[in-house]
Amino acid sequence: MYHRYVQFRRIDSTPPYVFSVVDSKKREARKAGRDVVDLGFGNPDIPSPNVAVDKLAEAARNPRNHRYSVSKGIPNLRAAIAERYKLMYNVDLDPETEVVATIGAKEGLTHLMWVLVGPGDVALVPSPSYPIHIWAPLFAGAEVIQVPLGVSEARDSLPEEEFFQRLVQSFEASWPRPRVIIVSFPHNPTTTCVDLAWMTRLVSFARDRDVVLVHDFAYSDTYFDGVKPPSILEVPGAKEVAVELYTLTKSFSMAGWRMGFMVGNPEVCQALAKMKSYLDYGTFQPIQIAATVALREAQDYPLEVTEIYRQRRDVLCDGLARLGWEVERPKGTMFVWVPIPDRYRRVGSLEFASRMIDEAEVAVSPGVGFGPGGDGYVRFALIENEQRIAQAVRNLKRIEL
Repeated sequence: MYHRYVQFRRIDSTPPYVFSVVDSKKREARKAGRDVVDLGFGNPDIPSPNVAVDKLAEAARNPRNHRYSVSKGIPNLRAAIAERYKLMYNVDLDPETEVVATIGAKEGLTHLMWVLVGPGDVALVPSPSYPIHIWAPLFAGAEVIQVPLGVSEARDSLPEEEFFQRLVQSFEASWPRPRVIIVSFPHNPTTTCVDLAWMTRLVSFARDRDVVLVHDFAYSDTYFDGVKPPSILEVPGAKEVAVELYTLTKSFSMAGWRMGFMVGNPEVCQALAKMKSYLDYGTFQPIQIAATVALREAQDYPLEVTEIYRQRRDVLCDGLARLGWEVERPKGTMFVWVPIPDRYRRVGSLEFASRMIDEAEVAVSPGVGFGPGGDGYVRFALIENEQRIAQAVRNLKRIEL
């Protein structure tokens, strides 16, 4: 039994997980018999590719695959992700030195921070941001400087342009100089996208300042209206300073499989591989085998998945617009990032999200869960079918917007 004076390192300083508050209200409402439309947690509902499922079942029946695997991923799997990067981005990767399999992107990013930063180091992270982008460097003991991503009301410019200028200013104002910059485009939660020219400027800045770039490319294949997101590794010379996290979670709708990768700078990749060799034996080998098949034999599946999300996006955005709710149609991700109606600004995103469950039976993620920069917004996840999303829009008529 623990005494009251015992401290739990790394987690004692973490605040309550904001999303659990909304999730708890959702579960209570459903337990009471209410039909809550869940557009909160970004948990893909689209099935994984059949070829992957069939291969998983086959590989799992082979007892040779029940033994320990290798932490950096089996050779065929690493070769398959290198093939996809060549196909999609014309980027050459050495599967031996520039590819490391991870147990999902969150595990990869968290353990990557263990090898890149520690106490006394600084990391720059957008605000708002996917929570692990903020907490991974903090768990490693580093200081995190959150750089606002949104556009200020005083200026009429693109969010990515303002963000770049703030990023430079934050870097130059920091001492010690940041060792790592974490970015992610298309961006969760704001859905902001950037082009290759923007990435080129970032890589040039990082090379001049000798800072490591970490690009979380979780929504690489989830884009709309012909706006294809660039890989940071498309920039000439990017491998000198950059690594990228790629995952099958959204692209291939394989969230529960926990299959991701880190690719790019060989020294950083090998540092992560060495760290992981002390920590794990990789994802269950049948999953790695099935993921290899998905990458090679279901190459168009991400297009099918994205089309489903596009249709859902349009139903939601059109519906919100009819309600008079200001909304920007996202160019990427499986989310819609929406400002709180003016009449609810003073109560904040958590209270407004709670009211949406109580009054409209619709669950969304409060923006404050992504950092203080998100408190004026809520995030809708496109994880219900079109009929359920249309139902959510009808339910929202109950709230005076």
